[in-house]
Order: sequence, then C-alpha cells, then structure tokens
Amino acid sequence: MTTQYRVQDVAPDTAGDGGGSTRAPRKHRVLRWSAATLTVLILAVAGTGYLYYRHLNANIEQDDLNLGDNKVAGPTPNAAGQTPLNILVIGSDARDSKENQELGGARETFGSTPLADVQMLLHLSADRSNLSVVSMPRDTLVKIPKCTDPDDGKVYAASEGRVMTNQSLGHGGPGCTVATWQELTGIRIDHFMMVDFSGVVSMADAIGGVPVCVDANIHSRDSQGHGSGLKLEKGTHPVKGVQALQWLRTRYGFEDGSDLARAKAQHMYMNSMVRELRENATLSSPNKLRKLAEQATRAITVDSGLGTVKKLYDLSNELRKVEPSRITMTTMPNRYVGARVEPTEDAEQLFRLVREDIALDGKDAKKATAQKTAEASATPAAAEDKDEIGVLVQNGTRTDTLAAASGRASTVAGLLVEKGYTKASSDRSASLSEAKTLVRYPSAELESDALAVAKSLGIPTSSVKKSTDVSGVTLVVGADWREGTAYKAAKQDDTTPKTAEALNGADESACMHVNPGFTW
Repeated sequence: MTTQYRVQDVAPDTAGDGGGSTRAPRKHRVLRWSAATLTVLILAVAGTGYLYYRHLNANIEQDDLNLGDNKVAGPTPNAAGQTPLNILVIGSDARDSKENQELGGARETFGSTPLADVQMLLHLSADRSNLSVVSMPRDTLVKIPKCTDPDDGKVYAASEGRVMTNQSLGHGGPGCTVATWQELTGIRIDHFMMVDFSGVVSMADAIGGVPVCVDANIHSRDSQGHGSGLKLEKGTHPVKGVQALQWLRTRYGFEDGSDLARAKAQHMYMNSMVRELRENATLSSPNKLRKLAEQATRAITVDSGLGTVKKLYDLSNELRKVEPSRITMTTMPNRYVGARVEPTEDAEQLFRLVREDIALDGKDAKKATAQKTAEASATPAAAEDKDEIGVLVQNGTRTDTLAAASGRASTVAGLLVEKGYTKASSDRSASLSEAKTLVRYPSAELESDALAVAKSLGIPTSSVKKSTDVSGVTLVVGADWREGTAYKAAKQDDTTPKTAEALNGADESACMHVNPGFTW
C-alpha cells in the first residue's frame, strides 16, 4: 500500500545575506536558508520507519554551539514561564565537494577556508505568537572573540580590531560565528543550522515553485559576465530549481546592485515560500520524500540540540505556530565604512527589541508592558546575596553644558547600602559623561549581580551593559539622574527602526525594483 504524505501547515526557517568578502566578488552566491527551511519541512513529514530514521540521523553533521569563552545569560521567562528561542542560520560558501564547486563556481577557491556569507537570526517569541528575523550583511565589521576549534584544540586569538563577520566561520567552525553574534548583540543563541551549496536546487523543487515579482524585465548579466543569469519578464512568476537558485543569489540587476538589495530579494522569497507551504504544499510521493530527506540531512550541520530528526521535527512544530502575518524580516541597520558596513545606533535598538522579546511588527505592546511589569515586581536578590555583591558607583552627570552634579556617586552608593548592598562604594576620582544611567559588568558571571543592582534602583534591564572597561559591577549615574533618590527611567521607544527595512510575512505586494541597466 502506498502511503500518502500531506503537508498541512509548515512554518518558516530562514537565512539571509548581506555585503562583501575578503576575496574578489563572486557571481555565484547562494542563499542557503532555503535548504534549511526545506530540511525542517521534509523531516517533519517523512515518517518512514525506524531504520531509515536512524540512517537520516547519521547523515546530520553536528558541531559545537559556542566556541567562545564568554557566555550570555538566558532571557527572563514571561509570566507563563516561557522563554524565546533564538536560532542562527549560517550559509557557508565552502567549495569542499564537486557538487558545491559546480553550484558555487570560483574554482580558484576550491578547498579554501569557508566564509559565513549568510547570517540570519531567527527569534521565535516566548509565547510562539511571532517570529522576528534579523539578517547581518556578510561584510559587517565586528570583533571576533577568541575561539577554540573543538576538533583539534587550535586556539584562534581574538581579532585585532574589527574584521568582516563572515571570517568567523574560519575560526574553528560555526560555533565561532555564534560567539561573534553573542558578543555583538548580547542575544543568547540557542541553536544554529549551517547549510552549504549542495541540495538547494532539488529542495527548492519540493514545494513546486515560489512566486516572485519584478517591476521590469530583468536579465542578471553584464558585459563582463557578472550576474546570476536570472532572466524574467515583468510581473509575478513561480520560480523553482535553477531559476530559484538564480533569484536567491542575484545581486547584479536588483536596485543598486549591492548585497543589501539581494538580501531584500531573499526576504521576499522566504515570505512567499512560507505562504506557499501553508496554502498549497502537497508531497504525495514517498520515494520523492525519501530522496529529499536524504539530501536535506546531508546538507546541514547543526548543534547537538538539533542533532536528530525528532529534534528538527519538534522545531518545525514550534515554528508552525506562527502565522505569516506575524513574521517580520529585517536587515541589521548599517552604514558604509569604505567598502564595508558597521552597525548603527538603530542596530542596537533592533538587538534590544530581540533581547527583550518585543515583536518587531509592533503588535504585542501590551504583552511587552506586562512582561516589564512582571520583571519590575519580581523578588529582588536576597539580602545575604546582596552582602556579597561589590558595586562601584561613578558620577557621570557631566554634560556639554553642565558641570557634574556634586555628590551623586556618594548619594547613590548610600542608597545601595540602605538596600543591602553593603559593599557599594563611590569612586570620587571619576568625572564621566553619560546621558543615561548605566550598570556595567565585565563578564557573564557578574551579569545576574548587575541585573539585581539595576532592579533594586528601578533601572531598566536595557541599561545593563557588558563592558570590558570595568573590572566589576559598576553603576554610572547619568545626566538623567542629577538629583533625588528615585530613578525615573525615560519612556523607551519600542518601535522597529525604519532603517531595518522590515518586511511583513503576509505582504504579497512586495516586488523587486530592477536596475535599468539590466532590463531587456
């Protein structure tokens, strides 16, 4: 008897792409998140027996989650005791097989150190009502932390100054890319999924085509041969197989020809794919399913927390709870530094919203308020714990127009002593300038102490920052607390920055703008 498999309701798994490379620009770049997405889809529906299950498990390659020394504390559970889930999707440009070489091109780079050319964070909210996605351009300048390769014990020293984020993969594996993200964003990464070139075309075929739109005829090819080869007429067309691959890697022909424009096209594809999976996807051939499951499991590398078919299936069940209208795709706000980019102040705003589990679509303001109220009313650290916490208080009330308010460090240190922090002391030698009151801590081991200090004074958790400039928990009284004994935090802006170019998962009107130089 032939078993029929029908996809009833499948939610997304994604990755994105961004800017430059340490090598010469290549015309063959692939968005590997489509492979990761369809991996979850296929494994969720391919119930094909225990022996085959074990075989698929053996296909899945695993690697360590975090190769850095620093750890990030987990998020505060919501009122129902739920916590969000953060998954980093990584696309490797590895040319380590004949198949990857044929798909990726650039034969001169065969066997070279792979780059993490696609980096996209999936944030599934604690209540599973919404999904926020943040793409980081591959040429973003960051500090890569010290990482240790789990296979041979080789230690990669922290980068001297800032380097391109895609180099992190070559510092011991995907766990170093995870460590780099955590250092930059302060967001704890729970899992990663890494995929390479192989399997993208066949897995794109699994859903029978994804509708994409261009506002003019496009042919992604210039006189020097640059381009993906994508050729479409104006309007909306379903793409699959090689043509889907071309769409996902097209840079020449979309908008200004940058990797940022390509990331926008990838977001549009992902959103359209999710809608297709939910509305139309039917896979009726067990043999086809088995073949796709084989390819999918061979195409991915994951951490041990996702290292079995069952774990991937459980993940798909969590993801499918989100409706397309509650999916928000964004690109990390950035500005150019020469040919590279760096995060802006808006990027920190975006990271904070993710850290605090605030939906990027702005539809859960009441939930966010309730969560903050619950955090504010939570029982502070016990008195005996407070006795052991050393706190240095500094005066940072000086501004461009006002001298430092006299005695602020001593006054606030006295407040802490009254609240049980008997080791609190003031630093009378420091005269700093900080617009907002901050609590800084040097390492993950002291993060809970810093949060407890902040909570005791009514300072929001967003003002608690990790910093290598301090040796212990340090409270800087800012210009927003020049007088009085009660801190009143300014109302925070919890809206998604416009510079993140948010795209809603239910938006069917999105259409890529074609550069006039690539039309026909």
